[in-house]
Amino acid sequence: MTTAEPLVMSVDDEGGILRLIDAELSSQGFRVVTATNGEDALRIAEEQRPDIAVLDIMMPGISGLEVMRKLRERGSMPVILVSAKNTNMDRVRGLELGADDYISKPFDPEELSARIRAVLRRAGSDQAKPASVVRAGNVEVDLEKRLVKKNGTIVKLTRTEWMLLQHLAANAGKVMINNQLLAKVWGPEYREEFQYLRVWVFRLRNKLEDDPANPKIIKTMTGIGYFFAADEEGEASREAGQSEAASAGAG
Repeated sequence: MTTAEPLVMSVDDEGGILRLIDAELSSQGFRVVTATNGEDALRIAEEQRPDIAVLDIMMPGISGLEVMRKLRERGSMPVILVSAKNTNMDRVRGLELGADDYISKPFDPEELSARIRAVLRRAGSDQAKPASVVRAGNVEVDLEKRLVKKNGTIVKLTRTEWMLLQHLAANAGKVMINNQLLAKVWGPEYREEFQYLRVWVFRLRNKLEDDPANPKIIKTMTGIGYFFAADEEGEASREAGQSEAASAGAG
């Protein structure tokens, strides 16, 4: 039995944009369903369960950001935001609100299909995780159960936040190079998207650190990368302690 190709929901109030996206993605082997407003998008999402949504931000009625918020309440469908605005501030805001990616109009249809594949790839990745718990102060990361606790209370993370934390915690004490993290979490197409990394590290620190401005758990090696400063207990933490001691002067 063959597996159905991914179903993409494209939402835009411009018919020409929808036809362009439909033609390109269909030629790339995707199945496509379209909507011209947020209300129809939410109905289609409920009825057809698309694998990913491509949402225009500026739409009459329910905006793309509101559609994304409602989709997030129902599940973890990946979302790519599309906007005619092309400023770093708009891009960062979209990512901070939970988008998996952001693309500006006018865009190359082939670039959109590549970004969709990259988002689906990381959304569907289910790599084997070491059966271990990594602790840093009052934070506990269970890599096997995919649970994060702070002071004994479960911390809710988005899929992207978890994937970033998982790579850092699984390599506790080792400096993860910026390009390496970007490639592992977002895909090789994103090796130079350093703003993505800064945004998501900022989000993680706000959820995990007691004082995000002076992080004790996710530390920065300026111009190089980040590392998870685990406590010295357990196999992963012992390794973290050795690595952190070796690089303490650069922290």
